[in-house]
Amino acid sequence: MQITLPHEGTQADGIAHVKKLLEENRAKIEENVSNLKAEWQNEVLSFSFDTQGSHIEGTLTVLDKQYDLYAKLPLALRLFEGTIERMIATEAKKMEL
Repeated sequence: MQITLPHEGTQADGIAHVKKLLEENRAKIEENVSNLKAEWQNEVLSFSFDTQGSHIEGTLTVLDKQYDLYAKLPLALRLFEGTIERMIATEAKKMEL
């Protein structure tokens, strides 16, 4: 699954915003997932986690004015890819991502 989400700032602004959101929401995130791993390498956040019996991994690349999200979904979730993409876009807008 690949999604591009817009943001208003520079690459540095986007990275800082994502780091802040992850820090502020870590406890809430960890209520819904297990084995959460997240590692930054320059502008790329590599992540993986388990949720509802599925393992998900991917990357979030932060660029000027956009985020590029790539997630490798298990087959069972690929059937709902469009719905998942819409949910991510909706939540991103709520968080002003």
